[in-house]
Amino acid sequence: MNRPQPIPFRKRCVAALVSVALLGQGAFVGAYAQVNLPALGDSVSADVSIGAEKKLGDQVMRQIRIDPDYLDDPLLLEYAQNTWQPLVDAARRLGNISDDTSDRFAWELFLVRDKSVNAFALPGGYVGLHLGLIAMTGARDEMASVLGHELSHVTQRHIARSIVGDARTSLLATAGLLLGILAAAKSRSVDGAQAAIVTSQAAAAQAQLNFSRDMEREADRVGFQVMTQAGYQPAGMASMFQRMEQAYHLMDSGAYPYLRSHPLTSERIGEARARLGTSGDTKLVGTSEHALMAARARVLMDQRTDPWRVLQGLDAGSRQGEKNIDQLAARYTSALASIKLRDFARAEATLKTADALAGLLGADAGAKRLLVYAHAELELARGNSAAGFAALEPLKNERSRPMLMLRADLAQADPRPEVKREAAESLQTYLSLHGHDALGWQEISTLWQQLGQPLRSVRAQGESRAALGDINGAIDRLRSALRQSRARDSDQIEASVIDARLRALVYEQRQMLAEMYPRGVPPGAEP
Repeated sequence: MNRPQPIPFRKRCVAALVSVALLGQGAFVGAYAQVNLPALGDSVSADVSIGAEKKLGDQVMRQIRIDPDYLDDPLLLEYAQNTWQPLVDAARRLGNISDDTSDRFAWELFLVRDKSVNAFALPGGYVGLHLGLIAMTGARDEMASVLGHELSHVTQRHIARSIVGDARTSLLATAGLLLGILAAAKSRSVDGAQAAIVTSQAAAAQAQLNFSRDMEREADRVGFQVMTQAGYQPAGMASMFQRMEQAYHLMDSGAYPYLRSHPLTSERIGEARARLGTSGDTKLVGTSEHALMAARARVLMDQRTDPWRVLQGLDAGSRQGEKNIDQLAARYTSALASIKLRDFARAEATLKTADALAGLLGADAGAKRLLVYAHAELELARGNSAAGFAALEPLKNERSRPMLMLRADLAQADPRPEVKREAAESLQTYLSLHGHDALGWQEISTLWQQLGQPLRSVRAQGESRAALGDINGAIDRLRSALRQSRARDSDQIEASVIDARLRALVYEQRQMLAEMYPRGVPPGAEP
């Protein structure tokens, strides 16, 4: 019996977008009344409002966040967000982000566990980045050029403009279909009718293709301005284009959707080079930190054993590596793969080699930090929490999100209650300021359960579901917690917090249903 093949994330994402759009198409009625291509992004606001676009994006993200390929690796996500945020700030300074969208759009970057070279923008300011694209880049500036491009799709409201443009092409195709039917009725020629229909469909497809190409050129131009304003090297865009062109010609197996949806014509590459001015220098010097981050993406993007074994073989160094940092990245890749394969002795030996190499190369602080984390990750996989905490000692003053999450993981494996409680309290302080961190709530839920605080644990589970956008799941968990709170020995202060939070979520659920079903909630869908 043949096992069904998993559906690629991009197709699942498109399916989510289509299904949500069908549910909420009432918000876009005005869009289909406009058939002319707008000259500026903001000019579509009267047709597809900012609020409607944001709601659509939020609904799509609720489905994406519960997808198995939605990835929250704290270290990799932190690096991507630190690349993304300067671009958003630069877009604000340039005036690309209007006052209306600045506060209402999410401006959120998320990672997708997929080995394809891809990145994409969604309604409402969400941008997805595939690990395959990170793994392909040789410098942070190259990754920034892609993110700047996708950010510009959002700031120029290309998604809303696509909705308006689709109205035009849909009308064109429909008109051709009607003409074909009329032709068949008058001439009784089936071939003539089919010719009219095919011609109209081809014209509609060409109009949409031209529309997309115009958007890509605009995103290139605006994205270049944004990335340079953010402080990234101008050569990043031309260098990234060259990498993608090589991948397109060498590995055109259908696995590079970014290359297909963003056609790399010689015109676009030439324009990117022309923007560099007279220097024409498209060579970038990547940092050792970026090399290790690309290596981390390479390990995490494919969860199968066979690819990990191939990557594990890099402990002898990279044969294709032209720079010393490539050799360091090869060892880091091998060590992470060995940890995944639970070959701890090989991982330890490879990390020792990586440490020595980093010292000889004078690796930057970011790369050395990643190696410290790798030692702690190794001890966590071994189940040796004390050694894991000791490995983190060089970073004892760090208060980052990755540090909080890793210390929480180590505390869960530690038998000492005081260690668990310290980790839980640190996370609780963090979550009071970052209540939408689903992973943080998951971590603290396990810690509270281990500390004999079941009510707090179930509440944290509910908060985690709410942060993922699963309102129904959150309500279910909080109702369970409320039932548990009726016991005599329950924490009544925590029970009151749960009751208030449950009421807020039920109200939010009703508001969502009212927006989805303006004529009344159908039977069986009531909260």
